[in-house]
Amino acid sequence: QVQLVESGGGLVQAGDSLSLTCTASGDTNCIGAMAWYRQEPGKERELVARISSGGTTYYIDSIKDRFTISKDNTKNKLYLQMTNVKPEDTAVYYCNGGRVGTCPRPSADLYDYWGQGTQVTVSS
Repeated sequence: QVQLVESGGGLVQAGDSLSLTCTASGDTNCIGAMAWYRQEPGKERELVARISSGGTTYYIDSIKDRFTISKDNTKNKLYLQMTNVKPEDTAVYYCNGGRVGTCPRPSADLYDYWGQGTQVTVSS
């Protein structure tokens, strides 16, 4: 199985910087692209940034030029470097690992791999 664990969340002030880390373990060969998602209470979970297995990145417009997604394959880690954070960035941030098609699903109700999330709160 694949396990993803996020760390680095916390309470920060607007304009501050924060770095999130996702550590993958288990059958890491089952992970293709990886991404960070976030979810505010009462809202749908949204994609924030994505990085392909080859290193190609994608960012949503609201965080482009402020956040940077990166990874270290030798350490099985995914990072989200956040700068100039804003109150609207407040959310639970989740690490996502795209499942390679030949690998088993993590559970009956999940298609990809997910961490438990880490809370990021930005005060004004």
